[in-house]
Amino acid sequence: MSEWKKPILLISAIGVSQIGNWIYLIALNITILDLTGSAAAVAGLYIIRPIAILLTNTWSGSVIDRVNKRKLMIFIDIVRGILVFTIPFIGELWIIYLLLLLINTFGTFFGPVSSVYITKLIPYQRRKRFNSIMSMTGSGAFLTGPATAGVLIIYFGTELCIIINAATFMICAFFIFLLPNVDENTNGARDPIGWKTIVNDWKVVEMFSIKAKYFLVVYILFQSAMLIGFALDSQEVTFIKQNLELSDRDYGFIVSLTGLGAISGGIFSAMATKKIPLKFYLGVGMLLTSLGYVMFYSSINFITATIAFVFLGFFMAFANTGFATYFQNNVPVEIMGRFGSITDMIQGIIQIGFTLILGFLAEWFSLQFICIVFSLVGTFMALVLLTIILKSPSSSYFNENSKVING
Repeated sequence: MSEWKKPILLISAIGVSQIGNWIYLIALNITILDLTGSAAAVAGLYIIRPIAILLTNTWSGSVIDRVNKRKLMIFIDIVRGILVFTIPFIGELWIIYLLLLLINTFGTFFGPVSSVYITKLIPYQRRKRFNSIMSMTGSGAFLTGPATAGVLIIYFGTELCIIINAATFMICAFFIFLLPNVDENTNGARDPIGWKTIVNDWKVVEMFSIKAKYFLVVYILFQSAMLIGFALDSQEVTFIKQNLELSDRDYGFIVSLTGLGAISGGIFSAMATKKIPLKFYLGVGMLLTSLGYVMFYSSINFITATIAFVFLGFFMAFANTGFATYFQNNVPVEIMGRFGSITDMIQGIIQIGFTLILGFLAEWFSLQFICIVFSLVGTFMALVLLTIILKSPSSSYFNENSKVING
């Protein structure tokens, strides 16, 4: 059990932060609505993160790969905690937006840098189980965070919720402080990072992508299917309320059961890591997740919609675990920050495009028809992905027990 002491501490740190983020998100929506009375002002919250990604992800990877990962994560959480703490004391919308832009700008660093840190901290043979537990933790935060926020808002108001989120960032920073330093040499952090450095870093990522063609094909197919799913998520409320004619309470119940399905999937995937190969987590998990979207948008009532979403949540846990492990095992840790930051930016742009196209077509045609078409396209991509994985020219891409450099 001692070998899991450090991973559990890291999971606890990120888990606490995720619960706080959900509490904060619910409270922030209500705060902005109370302050302005404008639905457009609330909608503005959801474009701040994509803006932050576009502002930082061209160069953030260059910083991540050159600095101490543990110290950077601690710094990010402390700064975010301080900035979040000030929000309840601000009465001007534009200042709140500015603070949120700063918070999200620092936040864009955390995902890629934590991925690098996890890769360095967790040995190959334990990564799949670790990622399964991380997926389960994220699902648990999704389930408990909004519920906790609801109770806190009723009895204490939104200000306390936001302050609690600030506290969770500090707790996360403290837990990470207790973890070991995984960087042996970060002397490069003293070198200035200019335009020439950033361009050269992009070239390094390009060279890796050209060399690791098989890895990139699998990566693109998986992300394409997943991004279609994210675009479909934007229409789930409209579909449930307009097509299925269900209530807000029904929607909340479906979402809660989806969270339970995802937690169950995370538990089962963690238990099955030694019995089910990585390629099945990645390929079969994504195919069944995509089929879950087809099932959901083919639903005719509350029961079929609920079954579809629980099915989707269960197998998405496998897909996310498989992808995270595949990524960690095949991207050289020396360039992981740069690769992750650049691809996150590209994926963000594509996701916005998919979402806008889906929304536009839904205005012209039947929402259910368009969503089924999109989900079938995602399923086709997932099927191609599974076929390519099963016909892999080399098992080294899905090796789980030792470090393999793929070319």
